[in-house]
Amino acid sequence: MLRIVRLAVVGLLVCLGLLPSSHSNAADTAFGSDRIFVMISVDGLAAHYLDDPKATMPNIRSLMLEGARASTMKPVSPTVTWPNHTTLVTGVSPAKHGVIGNNYLDRATGKHVTLISDPVFDKDEIVKVPTIYDLAKAAGMKTAAILWPATRNAKTLDWTLPDVVLPEIMRKYTTPELIEETEAAGIPIAMIHGTDGKRQEPSDDRDTEIFNMVLEKHKPQFALLHLIIADHTQHSHGPGSPEAYEAIKAADANVGRVWQQLKKEYPGKATLFVVSDHGFSSIEAMIYPNVILKKAGLADTKGESKNSKVIVVPQAGSALVYVLDKKNTASTLNQAKNAFRNAKGVTKIIEPKDYPKYGLANPKADPHAPDFILFADNGKVFGDTAAGDLPFAVKPERKGSHGHDPDYPNLQATFVAWGQGIKPGAQLGHISNLSVAPTIARLIGVKMPTADGAVLEAALAAEH
Repeated sequence: MLRIVRLAVVGLLVCLGLLPSSHSNAADTAFGSDRIFVMISVDGLAAHYLDDPKATMPNIRSLMLEGARASTMKPVSPTVTWPNHTTLVTGVSPAKHGVIGNNYLDRATGKHVTLISDPVFDKDEIVKVPTIYDLAKAAGMKTAAILWPATRNAKTLDWTLPDVVLPEIMRKYTTPELIEETEAAGIPIAMIHGTDGKRQEPSDDRDTEIFNMVLEKHKPQFALLHLIIADHTQHSHGPGSPEAYEAIKAADANVGRVWQQLKKEYPGKATLFVVSDHGFSSIEAMIYPNVILKKAGLADTKGESKNSKVIVVPQAGSALVYVLDKKNTASTLNQAKNAFRNAKGVTKIIEPKDYPKYGLANPKADPHAPDFILFADNGKVFGDTAAGDLPFAVKPERKGSHGHDPDYPNLQATFVAWGQGIKPGAQLGHISNLSVAPTIARLIGVKMPTADGAVLEAALAAEH
């Protein structure tokens, strides 16, 4: 059955022109079990930490010195986890891959739909273009992903533990043999992701241990790992806090554990990418868009659709704005934009005509896309309450966030590459995260014509 599924995937990709028909089993000979490509995402690791003397990162800096680095890597909009992790494996913007935010509004029902932690949809239901692991699998490579966003029930991952919250969903979509192996090793899935319906504190250490176990036992040739504690810690304590530096030090240690495992299991045959999805902004104040809309007569006190002409779906430093008034759409749209034009803390209003610049989907092409987007000033984030005119300067419990304009320096992401096929000492300057997937595709030797990013030629050794 698995062979039939694999052949079907290969056939589809051949028809799409993503693989030549003669290449469907190329990796079986070109890449034996001694060759691997790994991408580790350290969620929330801003590029500036690489040059920050207060950040303890001996492993990532060693990889950087022995391999290639970008000074900064621009994320896609909104600068949140699910869209950017999907871009990292597809090489296209949210307008094309379809994961337009951590959540969005279903216009038909007026309800918010959550994408983050994959509680509703499988990967094939939300990701509209081929991923690099789809191509790797179709080329005959064994694939793995631990906690990678938007991979729930991905048919082209041989070994997977998806980034979901509810234990029953985690267990349902984790590779059964992997559950058995982790439990036999004393790392049961229930311990990692909580019992009685509640998620325990996440642990990068445990997830790294599982990842290394997969490397050792199953010898995948393409593998993804998502480390999340640096992000969680900066949300709680703020970027640049003592706690943030400790979390970054711990993330670096886990990168080092994987690096050592790769050198042990795949000596001289490993290629490792260390990336992030976005940087961070310190939270100084909250903006309450539903309060602004309520004052303009466009939303009820709870911001619910049944009595609201306009709904806002916050993405922390940005907000997706949907106009639900079908009778007076144009006038309501103008009224809503006018309400935000002079709102304190709102730095930009992005309309559909400007969406291509930000890689955003047009609502005429994708009904999940908003009618316009708000960007908050650096240090400000959008809240979703409408139950009172709260003071703008009230500092929330959370100390850091993201989602802002991707051009902000502190929102820039990290890119480091090391190993076979990578040019030692390469300095790449400023890059786009659209370039990561096509660069990996070049190294693997598969075509990725759907990708919009340019291959990072300066990062590649002469033989590539």
